[in-house]
Amino acid sequence: MNYNSTTDKKIVVSAAQAISQGISNDGGLFVPMEIPKYSEEDFKAMLKMDYKGRAKKVIADYLSDFTAEEVADCVDNAYTAEKFGSENPAPIVSAKRNGNTMNILELWHGPTSAFKDMALQILPYFLTKSLAKKYEGKEAVILVATSGDTGKAALEGFKDVKDTRIIVFYPQDGVSPMQKCQMTTQEGSNVDVCAIKGNFDDAQTGVKKIFTTPEIIEKLQANDKLFSSANSINWGRLLPQIVYYISAYCDLVNKGTIKFGDKVNVVVPTGNFGNILASYYAMLMGLPINKFICASNSNNVLTDFINTGVYDKGRHFYTTMSPSMDILVSSNLERLLYILSDGDDQKVKSYMTALKTEGKYKVDDKIMDRLSERFFGGFCDEESTAKTIKELYEQSNYLADTHTAVAVDVYAQYVEKTGDKETPVILASTASPYKFSKSVLGSIIPKDEICGSEFDMVEQMNKVTGVEVPKPLAQLKNKEVRFNNVSAVEDMPAYVLKALGID
Repeated sequence: MNYNSTTDKKIVVSAAQAISQGISNDGGLFVPMEIPKYSEEDFKAMLKMDYKGRAKKVIADYLSDFTAEEVADCVDNAYTAEKFGSENPAPIVSAKRNGNTMNILELWHGPTSAFKDMALQILPYFLTKSLAKKYEGKEAVILVATSGDTGKAALEGFKDVKDTRIIVFYPQDGVSPMQKCQMTTQEGSNVDVCAIKGNFDDAQTGVKKIFTTPEIIEKLQANDKLFSSANSINWGRLLPQIVYYISAYCDLVNKGTIKFGDKVNVVVPTGNFGNILASYYAMLMGLPINKFICASNSNNVLTDFINTGVYDKGRHFYTTMSPSMDILVSSNLERLLYILSDGDDQKVKSYMTALKTEGKYKVDDKIMDRLSERFFGGFCDEESTAKTIKELYEQSNYLADTHTAVAVDVYAQYVEKTGDKETPVILASTASPYKFSKSVLGSIIPKDEICGSEFDMVEQMNKVTGVEVPKPLAQLKNKEVRFNNVSAVEDMPAYVLKALGID
């Protein structure tokens, strides 16, 4: 299994190199040159496996230059009951809102209480093994742009990992207090955290520019270092996410919720498009998915794209109560364009160039037809997000975070518009409600009853709802802040070199 670039098919690399580099030298994203196809027998065999067994099967089929023992080592170390609270790191619970039944796939039981743990607990194992295969003796410098959850999950995954350094950039005013606290108190001798004066898109653009600046790359090479990424532009981030959709389907069959072979709809709150793209890869492998319901907040660039075929980032940027979706440039959409264009790298390159130079692009009719066939796009504003949290809690005693609430509301929009209430749904829940205590608590009790600090709100929400506070969040209360750095976007390259001790 080899990988090529979305914008230059002539660039062909192994899985180990794709994971080590993170992004292609031409700025494109690495994609598998073929998709493993699973038969009915393959899926039935996975019904009998636990989560780790399913993960080993899927990952081995994409990482062909890893031995079975190497894959098993990665999986067994990543998905432990100690880290995720049980042998199944991605459990499913059922909930109803206004008559709509949803199978909620809880992806946030890991050490940072966000779905990013599902990939970022295993990525360090992928990376260290990949470095040993392709770049022995080199230190990997992990650059991360985060809208909130990726940063902490990457820091936690890579802390004190041998032969790695990790530098995380986050928007100064664009993350929740809990997310900021998680990052700025991070432990580890190889970690660095810096706020930027800008939004997530500024951070992401800045990181991509650093990745592809020849002068900076040369300085790293002279110091036996190379850049890699823990963002979902890295194939090693996306691959583990495929697993939990396949595993969720198997769990629903085993529970008797659906019959083997039944089609399901998938609902995903997404900003950078990686989480929903992973489910699309699962469908290409043979998982019977009917519709991909893409849920956005007020930053509804993806909604407009799915409905019109025009991707236009030239719009107002909203800072919302669901900050991990406060994104106007959805990086992983590039991989979907590559698939829908039948691997037309030059077409994808033209779209990406237009996005950089003109701020927008319009896809052709073939891509638009394929997009419309499979995807439904909707968005949820702040008022509806709060209303959804309240209704879901009152009707099902289920406390959802702000991002999950966006997905619940957009699913209701889908049902109302299409009448498709019969197709079972897997709805991705991406974070613990305690990561956004002020917004969640303010949705279920009068705002004038809320008082105190972020951690006071955590305690108040626990008293009001009885929902357990995840230990990693409860333990943050008395941790010392280690990082209070702030950088202008244009100074990010200098910050990186200084943090690495390179002139």
